[in-house]
Amino acid sequence: MNDVRWGVNLPLPTRALADHRRTVEALPDLGFTDVWTGEGGGIDAFTPLAAAAAWQPALRLGTGVVPVFTRGPGILAQTAATLSQLTEGEVLLGVGASVPAHTTALNGVTHDRPLARVGDTVRFLRRALHGEPVGDAYETLSAPGFSLGFTPARPPKVLVGALRPRMLGVAYGDGDGAVVNLLTAEDVPRVIAAGRAQGGVDGSDGTPPPPKETVVKLFVCPTRDTTYARNAGRGFLGWILNQKPYHAFHEWLGRGDLLKASHEAHLAGDRYGASAALPDRLVDALWLHGEPAALRERIRGFLHPGVTTLLLYVAPTPELYGDPAALPGLLADLRA
Repeated sequence: MNDVRWGVNLPLPTRALADHRRTVEALPDLGFTDVWTGEGGGIDAFTPLAAAAAWQPALRLGTGVVPVFTRGPGILAQTAATLSQLTEGEVLLGVGASVPAHTTALNGVTHDRPLARVGDTVRFLRRALHGEPVGDAYETLSAPGFSLGFTPARPPKVLVGALRPRMLGVAYGDGDGAVVNLLTAEDVPRVIAAGRAQGGVDGSDGTPPPPKETVVKLFVCPTRDTTYARNAGRGFLGWILNQKPYHAFHEWLGRGDLLKASHEAHLAGDRYGASAALPDRLVDALWLHGEPAALRERIRGFLHPGVTTLLLYVAPTPELYGDPAALPGLLADLRA
């Protein structure tokens, strides 16, 4: 497991984006190899990565993830290829279907045929980024005249934000791997196995399986205040776990009964009730909290074979608000 990469999600807590420079510059010394972003509400996925490349070009840059519905495939290819020219590290372009609450409610874009659209986008991007003709053999998009005009010296990898077997199959079959999140350490081997089998890369024919990335995104809330941590986690989990893809994911993992009361409240339009109905043990399993030493051991529990990167989304805490300068030390403690 010595070759596992460690990343942090931008923006970091208690930091304005313009104030990230010193922390990003120090990340390699703190044991981190990557910076990543997501995209829903708030900041976009690419501007922070461009800034990070200027501040610390040794870092890998990743998106985890960018919705395929809100940017055309050509723009995605151009942006990833441009980032690859700014950094000494790799670029990992994570794309995904997201959820209608982001694509439609926030961007006015129809969320239609997500599995097909993600698969088409991944195949388009891999061809474009490797200097191949993109063609027009797609169900959900058409851009046969597109060309980057150059082939990146290190073509960005194309990853897929994936949950259940069919999307995981796209990630491991057509793409360069998967970005997974909101799962427990015990879930990880099942998710990887399902994706590799669905994508036809499980090595069952006796040949060595091709290398694929598996990025596990973890939500960590480093605080001794259990009440604060659970309240913060419920606010996020009560919403996201009731979005259709995530609800179906946890039903597939066997947590339908744990989520039943929350989902019923959500369907009734009771967002507060949906959060309040989540059992403590589920919140604690998906929103990791506690002192850094205890968190560090829980994080390391996700180091299963096949995991190539652990990505930490660090939530703001009372301790960090009380001492913003403590963030670099905290990151080092979580990684140690």
